[in-house]
Amino acid sequence: MRILETTGSDELATVYVAALDDKAERIVEFVQSTQPPVPSDQKLVLIVSTMLGCPVECLMCDAGGNFHGKLSKDEIMEQIDFLIKKQFNGNKITVPKLKIQFARMGEPAFNPAVIDVMTELPEKYDAPGLMPCISTIAPAGAKKFFDRLLEVKQKYYNNGMFQLQFSIHTTDQEERDRIIPCKKWSFEQIAEFGQRWFTPNDRKITLNFAPIKGMTLDPNVIREHFHPDKFAIKLTPVNPTYRRSETGIEPVIETEESPEGRKLQAEFEALGYDVILSIGELAENKIGSNCGFYVSRLKRNQQ
Repeated sequence: MRILETTGSDELATVYVAALDDKAERIVEFVQSTQPPVPSDQKLVLIVSTMLGCPVECLMCDAGGNFHGKLSKDEIMEQIDFLIKKQFNGNKITVPKLKIQFARMGEPAFNPAVIDVMTELPEKYDAPGLMPCISTIAPAGAKKFFDRLLEVKQKYYNNGMFQLQFSIHTTDQEERDRIIPCKKWSFEQIAEFGQRWFTPNDRKITLNFAPIKGMTLDPNVIREHFHPDKFAIKLTPVNPTYRRSETGIEPVIETEESPEGRKLQAEFEALGYDVILSIGELAENKIGSNCGFYVSRLKRNQQ
């Protein structure tokens, strides 16, 4: 693996773009970041790619299109190894929390190698605070992946040491199909899997919404399917990507003070949900730590 570009800062986030070999299309990006106000010596977040691009072309994501295949277990692990070696000597992880998100480029549920990586991590690293994170659109046909994921969670990552997130964005099914243009689980199927997944010691399953102007988000529809005892709500801005500009979508939430964001938060909380209003640092937009941002830019510059 050869690093092509690095941008950002150790205080917030550093984005790495790397070539896996000499083929122009085999480029990945991965991120090392912190989560202010938590200091980096208490929590470190690694965000890695699972695919070369992504076959799904979500309305807001630059990683979609120009899909060139799945990464192998070794190619995913190589990203993790690189980031850990930048911070630690050897395999002993000294931060209390190490969160590894399989959420940079690619839908993780399309790649069984993600499961293999999560199986190997506890054996490779002495990291008591290791917490994998899967963020997924819940694609149809991925039942085998999710069944294996449940087995791995139960074996290696009990007691709240796994974070599972489903990207939903809207409560209107036609709009959901427009935002995420592929076959995917219905709300009923996601809820059924959540019933199998959740135990009293687990973290609640996150339903993530990046609300878009003109599209429907009705908390009462969510409450009909997802019980607040097992599911939590995450509200985020739509990242300022190339894809967002091309499709003309506008975010409902831009800052912590966005009235619509606060209104949605209050409505979900009134229904009993834990709600995270996750804005992040504005400096991250300047760094470019949004999915597929730098690979997309490099490919554009090559055209």
